[in-house]
Amino acid sequence: MSIQAVELIKAYRLLNIGATTLISAKHDGVENVMAAAWVGALDYQPPKVTAVIDKIAYTRPLIEKSGCFAIQIPVAAQAELVLAMGESRHDHPDKLANVPLFYPPGFDIPLVQGCAAWLVCRLINEPHNQQAHDLFIGEVVAAWADERIFKHGHWQFDNAPDEWRTLHYVAGGQFYAIGKGFNLKQGSNVDD
Repeated sequence: MSIQAVELIKAYRLLNIGATTLISAKHDGVENVMAAAWVGALDYQPPKVTAVIDKIAYTRPLIEKSGCFAIQIPVAAQAELVLAMGESRHDHPDKLANVPLFYPPGFDIPLVQGCAAWLVCRLINEPHNQQAHDLFIGEVVAAWADERIFKHGHWQFDNAPDEWRTLHYVAGGQFYAIGKGFNLKQGSNVDD
């Protein structure tokens, strides 16, 4: 067998291959966008998500005060933007200067243009989880996806250009783009 031990300090990297995200929030006229790798689905009905947001993150108090946040799924063409959004706004106050933002109808929250998907979430306030584990839970109240790569409720990456593939961040500036899919259910209905 080809099994090797992994240092516990790096064990998170074994799971950290889900889609890299951008999280945005706004409160009292102040906007921010941050990169986040520890974001995932939690429930179906109503749809809920989780996000780990450190206490030092500039975005965190915007979420806590506004009660909402947005998750975006960036694509390979946005890799440099994702790295830039990983920098703290505490240290880089002008980091949003060249970020193309838009506001979806009915929501006062900035979204990043050019992403594969966007989810607007209402914060489910769980003070213990937020303080002890930096874990935020959100109920998805609206969602959109780029129809060029998401149709009939499914991702369509096999025919997408490389720059439209989702990003998967490991560490140290290393990304992977989602690979080629395969289907074990020949003739399955794409509306499943």
